[in-house]
Amino acid sequence: MTLFDFVIGVVFLAAATLFVVGLHLMRLPSTARRGNLISAAGMAIAVVATIVFSVVDSGGHWLGWLALVAGAALGGAFGVVRARTVKMTDIPQLVSVFNAVGGGAAAVVAFADFLQHAERNSALGLTSSVPIVLDVVIGSITFSGSLIAAGKLQGIVSGSPITFPGARIVNVLAIAVALVAGVFAIVVGDNVLLLVAVLAASLLFGVLMVLPIGGADAPVIVSLLNALTGLAVAMAGFAIDNQALIIAGALVGAAGTILTLQMAKAMNRSVPAIVLGGFGTGDVKSAAAGNAQDLSTVHAVSADDVAVQLAYAQHVMIVPGYGLAAAQAQHEVAELAKLLMANGIDVRYAIHPVAGRMPGHMNVLLAEANVPYDQMLQLDEANVAFDNCDVALVVGANDVYNPDAREPGNAVSGMPILDVDHAKSVVILKRSMRPGYANISNPLFTDPKTGMYFADAKVGLAAITAAVKEYVTA
Repeated sequence: MTLFDFVIGVVFLAAATLFVVGLHLMRLPSTARRGNLISAAGMAIAVVATIVFSVVDSGGHWLGWLALVAGAALGGAFGVVRARTVKMTDIPQLVSVFNAVGGGAAAVVAFADFLQHAERNSALGLTSSVPIVLDVVIGSITFSGSLIAAGKLQGIVSGSPITFPGARIVNVLAIAVALVAGVFAIVVGDNVLLLVAVLAASLLFGVLMVLPIGGADAPVIVSLLNALTGLAVAMAGFAIDNQALIIAGALVGAAGTILTLQMAKAMNRSVPAIVLGGFGTGDVKSAAAGNAQDLSTVHAVSADDVAVQLAYAQHVMIVPGYGLAAAQAQHEVAELAKLLMANGIDVRYAIHPVAGRMPGHMNVLLAEANVPYDQMLQLDEANVAFDNCDVALVVGANDVYNPDAREPGNAVSGMPILDVDHAKSVVILKRSMRPGYANISNPLFTDPKTGMYFADAKVGLAAITAAVKEYVTA
């Protein structure tokens, strides 16, 4: 090992250390932004070190450098523009697209390395051929699967489970072809057609794996595909002997796996059950399920009615859901909370692990409106607080507080929920009686102590705030 190789290795190790430190800081909302910047700095260092190593080691061809510069410029511009313009409700879709790019890039790196060995007629050892084939399989599945998942979340692809006769058989055949061709590619070592077969079969399996998954499970699949992206990147690192890629990929894979398991637990579903698909969707306009409730028992209220309850309460709990994110009403809810707190009313937020479209979605959304982190209560601590809550104000949420989760035999049975029904009074702000992703009715909508305020979250919260001002300043 030369001195230059040693220095590059140390730089890669420093970059990996920054990845670990950044990921550690991302555990808490108060330090997440700093963690993100530290991780980004680590990646920048790794990229610069890789470029320097490439220049010194081989020099490269001018066409390769031109493609590299063009790709970096295009990818960098896309990243900056999308980061600045993406709506908070579209973050899961953007994450899914990033998964696709990461998995696809890892597969391309492995495929290119395989082609180089094939052109030189150099034999591939198991330490290279196995990671290359695994990278192509995992990266291709992630690429095609993530694009379909992004389409489901965006509404381009139907959120309903999409199946066809013999779909499971085709799935088995696709993965069988990928595995068999992969084994032969490892044994032969330089047959490009075998790796092409692995690529094609894996791409097909990625599509077929995600199509049967319903809209309710799409965020979990995005998280699972994120874990697979990390695994693909790690395999690419083994294929080209790059330690930074191995460490970064392992971190992403581990974090994605933990997040997937947490989401599945929060929905009381196993990961295999989610992969098999078919659970609920928010894209189906199933008014029938909503109308199945006895609407004659619904207690509809006005903004003024809600204002009276809030103005004379001591403890208020706000329960944000996807409807709040869709209406971009985070600033309105924060303004209402500030008004109440300015008049001596205790206000906190109950955050369910899968509120919105993915864990942390609501926290980031509220943080954007400068809501203090210590006001955001997670599931367990929020449920303790509900027992002393005068008014629970639910904004755009459906399933995460459905009392039927405590009963067997329905789509949300066993799902950990927010104990909104333990509050003395409940106000639910939503557009209509339409159910959520689980596509079942919520008995709390017709509970005697519940007031239903039918309005867009942004408009409704603004009206409530205006009405509260009349009472607290009178």
